[in-house]
Amino acid sequence: MHTSARNQFSGTVKTVQKGAVNAEVILDLGGGVELAAIITNASVDHLALASGSSAIALIKAPWVILTTDEKLKTSARNHLCGTISACREGAVNGEVVLDLAGGRQLVAIVTNDSIQNLGLKAGVRACALIKASHIILAVQP
Repeated sequence: MHTSARNQFSGTVKTVQKGAVNAEVILDLGGGVELAAIITNASVDHLALASGSSAIALIKAPWVILTTDEKLKTSARNHLCGTISACREGAVNGEVVLDLAGGRQLVAIVTNDSIQNLGLKAGVRACALIKASHIILAVQP
């Protein structure tokens, strides 16, 4: 699957909890890493998501929030911590690559001001915060 989303994580659906309109889907990425996604019930049905089924989480790099405070409490459901392996500044924004457990990488696009204010550079520990509603789920046909 080719998409413009920089972050793509394959996993297995652990649970699907439907509400009146939306559902919470927990995707097990392996190695103790899980992602929570909020999608519509119609999408759950359309994708045939159920416990044990395979799915892919897509996360656009600008939707990722970075922090260097691993204990920061936020409303973001997903906290993925790791070590920065690359940080490239552009004219306004920069690209930060975070090495996660299990050999995974996550890319975030943040402002150059944020890179400087947080001291983001290779070797620094950081956490990616991702709202459950900012995760797009896909399945292979």
